[in-house]
Amino acid sequence: MYTNTRSAAHAYASVGLETGVAAASPHQLIVMLYEGAELAVRMAIKHMNEGNVAKKCAAISKASNIILDGLRAALDPQQGSDIALQLDALYDYMNQRLMLAHVNNQPAPLEEVLGLLHELHGAWQQIGASGQPAASARQHVAA
Repeated sequence: MYTNTRSAAHAYASVGLETGVAAASPHQLIVMLYEGAELAVRMAIKHMNEGNVAKKCAAISKASNIILDGLRAALDPQQGSDIALQLDALYDYMNQRLMLAHVNNQPAPLEEVLGLLHELHGAWQQIGASGQPAASARQHVAA
């Protein structure tokens, strides 16, 4: 019936991801962005260690795009005030560290960014666990 099970599996995963994004709250979207950024940085470290330059570059670019075009772009300084400004500066710092890791082919800056993402991800999960996701997410996500 299906000639390529890999294509079918990829299509299924893509539909699942799109459905998850469409059904997610603003808080859940931020959590998903953190998860995606963490995965991309882990993959960059893996590819760097394996000497696969092309895949390392792609993973670092993906992490950078998630941080800048997802997390940073979602900040709302009007509602988040100082926290939004501090996160903006932190996201900029993380992007600089990603570029340093890329240019110098060093895993240490990637590991640092991974640690920062992991801490922020954990904080967002705690916000969700406390039952206050909507108000907190509004401080991060533009309304």
